Amino acid sequence: MYYNRLFDVDEWTLKTTKLHREHIRLQESITSLGNGYMGMRGNFEESYSGDHHQGTYIAGVWYPDKTRVGWWKVGYPDYFGKVINAVNLAGLRVWIDQEEIDLFLDPLEQFQLELDMKNAVLRHSYLVEKSGKKVKIEFERFFSIVHKEIAAIRIRATNLGNPAVLTLKPFLDGNVKNEDANYDEMFWTEIRSEATEDKAAVVTETIENPFGVPRFTVAAAMGNLTEATLASCESDTLYAGHVYEKTLGENESLLLDKMVSVTTSRDYEKDALLPRAYELLEQALENGYEKLYEEHAAAWHKRWEKADVRISGDPEAQQGIRFNLFQLFSTYYGDDPRLNIGPKGFTGEKYGGATYWDTEAYAVPMYLSVATPEVTRNLLLYRYHQLPEAYENAKKLGLKGALYPMVTFTGIECHNEWEITFEEIHRNGAIAYAIYNYVNYTGDKAYISQYGIDVLVGISRFFADRVHFSERKQKYMIHGVTGPNEYENNVNNNWYTNRIAVWTLKYTLASLDFAGAEKAAALNVTDEERAHWQDIIGRMYFPYDEELGIFLQQDGFLDKPIKPAACLPKEDLPLNQHWSWDRILRSCYIKQADVLQGFYFFNDEFTIEEKRRHFEFYEPLTVHESSLSPCVHAILAAELRKEDKAVELYKRTSRLDLDNYNHDTEDGLHITSMTGSWLSIVHGFAGMRTFHETLSFAPFLPKDWDEYAFKVNYRHRLLEVKVNKREVAVSLLEGKPLQLKLYGEFIHLTNTYTKEYKLS
Repeated sequence: MYYNRLFDVDEWTLKTTKLHREHIRLQESITSLGNGYMGMRGNFEESYSGDHHQGTYIAGVWYPDKTRVGWWKVGYPDYFGKVINAVNLAGLRVWIDQEEIDLFLDPLEQFQLELDMKNAVLRHSYLVEKSGKKVKIEFERFFSIVHKEIAAIRIRATNLGNPAVLTLKPFLDGNVKNEDANYDEMFWTEIRSEATEDKAAVVTETIENPFGVPRFTVAAAMGNLTEATLASCESDTLYAGHVYEKTLGENESLLLDKMVSVTTSRDYEKDALLPRAYELLEQALENGYEKLYEEHAAAWHKRWEKADVRISGDPEAQQGIRFNLFQLFSTYYGDDPRLNIGPKGFTGEKYGGATYWDTEAYAVPMYLSVATPEVTRNLLLYRYHQLPEAYENAKKLGLKGALYPMVTFTGIECHNEWEITFEEIHRNGAIAYAIYNYVNYTGDKAYISQYGIDVLVGISRFFADRVHFSERKQKYMIHGVTGPNEYENNVNNNWYTNRIAVWTLKYTLASLDFAGAEKAAALNVTDEERAHWQDIIGRMYFPYDEELGIFLQQDGFLDKPIKPAACLPKEDLPLNQHWSWDRILRSCYIKQADVLQGFYFFNDEFTIEEKRRHFEFYEPLTVHESSLSPCVHAILAAELRKEDKAVELYKRTSRLDLDNYNHDTEDGLHITSMTGSWLSIVHGFAGMRTFHETLSFAPFLPKDWDEYAFKVNYRHRLLEVKVNKREVAVSLLEGKPLQLKLYGEFIHLTNTYTKEYKLS
């Protein structure tokens, strides 16, 4: 398999001694930083005149771009919601004797770039010669997770020879554009730009839009701590900065700490934004860089203490899981219930939108175990609060009930591809499944009566209206859909879609019984409606082949030429970059788990032989060109004890971006799919399941590993699982004793239980 690895393998850091100018966008994506409130790609502070992707992003700040084109049809979204590039916070230009450093053009010695994941800080350094003067430059920056509105940047310049004049220009620059902007359009307009001796600020507002979407205002304020002399203050349209100078003797250093505060109209009234930004800036300057960094690093250490996965014997695997956890927690840690987990986080603009079904299908299972229940509850409440908009989405399609969007910021659908917006309705089922997952895992059944049942009834009403009854077959069917495998569009009776629709109706009926008659009456659920749902459950059509003993991905799937993906020429991969869409749609090749997605969700409802038959038929046809694909297959392969395949797919999901397997990481990281590396280990290798409110494990140890260990939160308890070549140990670190299953046998866990590990 082809991959492109830029960084050395190290368990806690990403390091390189090469400036990868030919892969700079990939380098920038991988070294992105964030704190859940804001973040940016791994752009250099200094000037870089070559091609790169300058990107700073603020959570919840977006713009509704036009989508109404010539082929617009009734039901299409009115706009495409875009994550928008915001003010460049990190800029700091450097001159040596009036010659500016340009990292694209200048020869550099001893270059080093390091992303320190343990402490969440990005560093780079090098030697550069200008005007015969050699100077060592060292930069580092972080986005504080203790003070969310604060970013801190430090430069140290050390003169290694004859006296040299160092000029530093820290600045804020709002002259930024999205790479996918129509006609080079800017999404920001200036409210104010100013620079005084002790501070500078740029205040911007998103441009007007015709859709009634509120405009966002962002204030960025900057202050600097340095012994250099302030030479001038600069301000221009959407720009503000300072210029400092100092003459350095041999081996003399200059230090400058740049502090930036960012406030938005999501949190403050427009008139209060700049005063509040200045107030936060002043606090940061008083604390100083060292104190801010120490607090920030200590807070990250607490996160790692709860969620770290330790692997001995395979440094690549260790680096992969930590990188993915680092980027996930940099994107979302549940601090703001108005936010969700964007597919690119703070690392790029591709896809648009802040929320996909990825959250419910892939992120919820991980966050349930590695964070407090409130984090997952906030993700569910995000959908609950957008229920009115889900009803509006269904209404636009002429359907009853609630249709949650494929892509959204506010609950209103804002994806502009018809085969997604109209057809990928299985997403609704993932919303319902997340409610089940949360309640089953945490035991918080009150959530059903308070919030969950409203969502479940809305989704069930949508599915009940979307099906049709075939008089010929006397079965309910769902035509014209796209399943999770997006390499098939407008198909009939996608098995997974039909299956999750039926499951949702079943779960809703059971939840109505729990919520009680009063709640059912408040939601106007009648006996006739319940009976109709029950009829759909009993008479749904599921395509099945008796000879192969498998459910078919959709009607007619076996009429395609069936050839394993291993037969594809290497030069054709990835298909989505080499084949026409027409050719892809006519092929048998599967982008990501489709039927097998159902076998993962409803794992307890199938026998091991059924799982084996379906895996052995569908996985060889899967090209894994969705970042969401490898983890589901890794989990099922582990359960089937196809250990080599499980490990292969774990490596792919854990190092998807680090090794750029899908050749698209330069556009940004695949944030939501990063949960897959954790799921592959915990749900896969360790066999963790929680069906029927029973926690169970059935671990195996990959043959090239010496040990792995992880912690999970479960119902007010903290457990640790360790697996090595001698034994499996399950420890209760916090909370009351617990009954759970280990290799199918019940154990009563009071402290640590060990069992001899036997190689399978």
